[in-house]
Amino acid sequence: MAKKIVVINGHPNPSALNAGLAQAYVEGARNTGAEVREIVISALDFDPNLRYGYQKRMELEPDLQRAWETILWAEHLVWVHPVWWGGLPAVMKGFIDRLFLPGMAFSYRENSLFWEKLLKGRSARIITTLDQPGWIYRLLFGRPSVNQLRKSTLEFCGIRPVRLTYVGVVKKATAEQRSKWVAKVRRLGEKWK
Repeated sequence: MAKKIVVINGHPNPSALNAGLAQAYVEGARNTGAEVREIVISALDFDPNLRYGYQKRMELEPDLQRAWETILWAEHLVWVHPVWWGGLPAVMKGFIDRLFLPGMAFSYRENSLFWEKLLKGRSARIITTLDQPGWIYRLLFGRPSVNQLRKSTLEFCGIRPVRLTYVGVVKKATAEQRSKWVAKVRRLGEKWK
């Protein structure tokens, strides 16, 4: 049975390096028999603002409903995004806020500090582009986007393991370096991890 993978591109610019990296992962995975679907967050029509927090439910727009069905279908989620000001792009954060909700991605236990992880049985990979070396992002800044996406979202909802790939330094990269990164991500797709 083919591995079910969703590749989620969180960059708002469809012509950014992230789009090429996402496409490379898709191609690599498909070349080895995986069934792959794609979500390009910037192409979705939805309100990224969780207007009422968890006090009042907002109905999911059709694009978000289809995205959620794709996430539930997938066994492996691949998130491709840039790091901006240490965090996720706003539209990607809004996508997560609107979809990873109580009763959908996790469920609070009554009278308890603990919760049920409703997305167990899935794994993930985060591929993030940086304008600094990954070791600097980790050591000097504590890698806040990784902590937010990996620990506070994916693992919180039961997705494990969550692997990480840094791509950078993007701002000084030559065309040759970008091609090497694309090839590296294609190989990651071929491994399905």
